[in-house]
Amino acid sequence: MEGDDCELQYGDGPNEAQDNDFPTVERSRLQEMLLLLGLEAHQVQKLGLRDALHISSDSMRNWAPQAPKDLPWNFLRKLQALNAEARNTTMVLDVPPDTRPMEKESQMEEEVIYWDAADDISADIYSFSELPTPDTPVNPLDLLCALLLSSDSFLQQEIMLRMSLCQFALPLILPDSENHAHTFLLWAMRGVVRTWWSQPPRGMGSLREDSMVLPRAPAFAFVRMEVSSNSKSQLLNAVLSPGHRQQDCFWHRDMSLGTSPREIADGLVEISWFLPSGREDLDLFPEPVAFLNLRGDIGSHWLQFKLLTEVSSAVFILTDNISKKEYKLLSSMKGSATKYYFILSPYRGKRNSNLRFLNRLIPVLKMDHSHVLVKVSSTDGVRFVRRVRSIVGHVARSPCRRVSVEDMAHAARKLGLKVDEDCEECQRAKDRMERITRNIKDSDAYRQDELRLQGEPWRKAARVEKELCQVQWAVDPPDKHRAELSHRLLELRAQQSSQAPAGGMQEFIAGISCPSLGERQYFLRWMEWGLAWVAQPRPRQSPEAVLTLRLKQVGAGDLSERLRPEPLGVEHFLREMGQFYEAESCLVEAGKLPAGQRRFAHFPGLAFELLVQGLPLELIDGNTLSTPVRWVTGLLKELHAHLERRSRLVVVSALGVPATGKSTLLNTMFGLRFATGRGRGPRGAFMQLVTVAETFSQDLGCDHILVIDSGGLIGGTPATAGERFELEVSLATLIMGLSNVIVVSLAETRDIPPAVVHAFLRLEKMGHVPNYQFVYQNLHDMSVPGPKPRERRPLLEHPVDVSRAAAQVDKQGEGLRTLAYLAFCDPEKQHVWHIPGLWSGVPPMAAVSLGYSEAIFELKRCLLENIRNGLSNPNKNIQQLIELVSQL
Repeated sequence: MEGDDCELQYGDGPNEAQDNDFPTVERSRLQEMLLLLGLEAHQVQKLGLRDALHISSDSMRNWAPQAPKDLPWNFLRKLQALNAEARNTTMVLDVPPDTRPMEKESQMEEEVIYWDAADDISADIYSFSELPTPDTPVNPLDLLCALLLSSDSFLQQEIMLRMSLCQFALPLILPDSENHAHTFLLWAMRGVVRTWWSQPPRGMGSLREDSMVLPRAPAFAFVRMEVSSNSKSQLLNAVLSPGHRQQDCFWHRDMSLGTSPREIADGLVEISWFLPSGREDLDLFPEPVAFLNLRGDIGSHWLQFKLLTEVSSAVFILTDNISKKEYKLLSSMKGSATKYYFILSPYRGKRNSNLRFLNRLIPVLKMDHSHVLVKVSSTDGVRFVRRVRSIVGHVARSPCRRVSVEDMAHAARKLGLKVDEDCEECQRAKDRMERITRNIKDSDAYRQDELRLQGEPWRKAARVEKELCQVQWAVDPPDKHRAELSHRLLELRAQQSSQAPAGGMQEFIAGISCPSLGERQYFLRWMEWGLAWVAQPRPRQSPEAVLTLRLKQVGAGDLSERLRPEPLGVEHFLREMGQFYEAESCLVEAGKLPAGQRRFAHFPGLAFELLVQGLPLELIDGNTLSTPVRWVTGLLKELHAHLERRSRLVVVSALGVPATGKSTLLNTMFGLRFATGRGRGPRGAFMQLVTVAETFSQDLGCDHILVIDSGGLIGGTPATAGERFELEVSLATLIMGLSNVIVVSLAETRDIPPAVVHAFLRLEKMGHVPNYQFVYQNLHDMSVPGPKPRERRPLLEHPVDVSRAAAQVDKQGEGLRTLAYLAFCDPEKQHVWHIPGLWSGVPPMAAVSLGYSEAIFELKRCLLENIRNGLSNPNKNIQQLIELVSQL
């Protein structure tokens, strides 16, 4: 069959293995595209997450690209903000488009629809001479391919994840004609996690959440043979879109720049899924269905086409005519178990020729006449889409091939395609993860047996430390009681320090200590997924719960979400490291352990490396709502030592009631990786570091932004929440005390959590008043066409509401009530934002709404403007932050 494959290469992409006459044409085409986009230096030194996520002057403005070299960065900025217009990236040109030569526009149109390179090899040379120049548009698919080829594995993952949230089709096979190698993007897609309604044939349905590389589903490939007057991508979009509202998952010729010629993207295979929501009026299919789209002619990309025939339940071939050449091509698929369907738009006078070769193909491909569909200009488009959808549904319901993306990767390896996940570093990291996770049968039991220092031992130590702190701040503390508390704390810490890290912990420490930066990053990602796979199954939900697939709003007295079992995650292993360091440091401070005998002094350095790589690190333990002060201080000291001269910090934090989208807001604003979704949101507080570009740091007044994400604060009062309230007040006081800017995320009831008011009153006494931004997110509006105007007005229209809250907290009279009023109701100092709903439509087939993205960008611009103008608290250096942690 390999010999047959070589014979069948034809069209505008001759067989690369045998094309020795013009070896530099395709190679130069890619190099010229990278040079045009300013990415040529990143063929070897790949772009990483830190390159894409730093804060610069561009972060504060909506800017249009002025030159082709601006296009990749503009695309990344918009994608980071989950802007559905990211693919519509165009340049503002000095030369009006209508001044370009007419023959060039004619050539572009001809190349897309009519030109056949097999008839005239000189046309390929002519095309090469017309590569895009700074005044010609770049096809968005070329831009995407060039960017992915210039990115490392982790930036590729981030691009994929955000494209998925925007409901863009995802690259599955990335063409690289420069190196004669195409890459199957299994690793890049592994981080794409989606949620959908899973309904078994018998029994109750439930909400399923999984990486999209794992579920097996029927797959349907849509390909073009030679010329087709019908658009594959438009047809796919119509099939995937319920009702009359079409989603442009796949880029097509009628979109902006859709007719710009593709220079390097031919051979690209994209994938998208239909995912059911549990609503009969919206679900086109009762189960997930994958759709694959090959860009370019199958004759020029035979390897990709062959893979699609091996993994698909059915292949739809779009073409205008079938001649002897096409017959020879397809007859090589004799014996294939895949179903084949033709979508024809025949030229006039070719009817008899088409029928003759179709009749010869029918027995070869085991088809019948129902497998041939004709679509011409007079065809009813809606009825035609229903017919294609009916075919897909019929095949999916019948016994058919069901494959996962992992299965597709296995088939790709057999055909000689490169799979990105097969690199040595990735596989070594995976093996290490499996050595840890294979021993996890029950998460709770594993925590008790392997992560022994946290849980009850840490809870007892935290309780004693808090009591000791209260005694020390007392006016006249009794020396005997303080000595007893110190002795009890030393005993608890000595018990912890007598333990040795268990086998799983030792393996984890070895994984994050690996000399190879790439292997460390791979290991952390594998650990995140591996721990998710072994997690306990989530409880089933009713179909009504899937109507929005968003976080539910927890009422004032509902603590079930806060007290649910905590899923095992990477943070538990890091928390264990923190407790080893805490216990050892406590003994060294008390003179019970010589500093030279320390075993865990290097742990903060390891954690610092993870923070720099983009991993959220725990600031406040979500289980006990306590802060491991020595561990956090050690981490900040490492930060200070490594950043040296660039140590000016601004701290931006998010607080508020549960399930109001705080983590999603921060992730969208800064491109971060705080955990989101049911059961995975933060319990205590996590921090991530964002770098400010050196060219902008002087203007902004800081070198880095430390972003803190916190768990939701309950709406109860001391009378109803008891000790939990006191813990949350401590949490709010620490976060607000460290912060320059605080985003308070509120529900539509407009109730400020009393813990926030109480923390404000405490900090006001210390002279600490950060800049507040109050955010209301519309959790129920499914489709908002654009951002609502920002309302700049008092947060609480009735000052008595704040007075009542303050009175509930401290009951210290009119003075504190006035302070609370000034803090929360001064429209000149505070801002109130109304953010549209996250989704445009009904998930899981909904994209992030443009209104949400634009409103978050405006909020980000305002935060940075306030920081630059000095409207927040004075910026801190890391040493000052260390002192604040100890004080608070």
